Amino acid sequence: MRITIVQADLVWENADANLDHFHELLKNHGSETDLVVLPEMFNTGFTMNAAGVAEKMNGKTVKWMQDFASAEGIAITGSLIIEENKRYYNRMVFAAPGAVLYHYDKSHLFRMEKETSYFEKGSRQVIVPYMGFNINLQICYDLRFPVWSRNVANSYDLMINVASWPAARRKVWSALLTARAIENQCYHVGVNRVGTDGEGISYTGDSQIIGPKGDILLETTASKEEVVTAEISLEYLQAFRKKFPVWQDADSFRLMP
Repeated sequence: MRITIVQADLVWENADANLDHFHELLKNHGSETDLVVLPEMFNTGFTMNAAGVAEKMNGKTVKWMQDFASAEGIAITGSLIIEENKRYYNRMVFAAPGAVLYHYDKSHLFRMEKETSYFEKGSRQVIVPYMGFNINLQICYDLRFPVWSRNVANSYDLMINVASWPAARRKVWSALLTARAIENQCYHVGVNRVGTDGEGISYTGDSQIIGPKGDILLETTASKEEVVTAEISLEYLQAFRKKFPVWQDADSFRLMP
């Protein structure tokens, strides 16, 4: 499967401008990939103004994602702010061809930016089947919590984390992306934004695709907008798991609600 990372700067709280920008960034890449990955809150930036910028699941941004998936015959994923029943969610949407739609609500809300005050916490893991891969959807701060990411009995093959991870903690971002790939014997895609947001926070991107042995298959240029693609192999992953079956000795546990 070919995966395309879109490491982009974002216009603060302006969905129309961001969707137009992503359209331009992607207009010549649809035939070159199978899955496009956008950053966290890709249509607004990481804002706590949930009430001011939230959309419905039938709103323009999700429709844009569905139209893109349909027109290009590929999947696209990223997170945005969704309102349901007067509650707000940092929701990762996965749109695939054939009007197939999945979503994951961020479980670990970033309390240091008061995300816990404005958003509802997600309570379930989401694993999406696509092109023979099982894909675990995660958002930014989820990366710090290995129990939430634990790959029980190889239930997933690829983890995707979409993020707004500040430049001040870029070393942590890269270290944890690699750790999660190694300990879960999976591919790991981490897509982060660049630029400076409306709160003055800077981002360097450092987006990566990492293999199950911790090898970096793709990495972007820091602080630069880029659209880059790499290919991953399910056969390679399965052969590695068979040869080195660490997962068979994993500790058992149960997540409590």
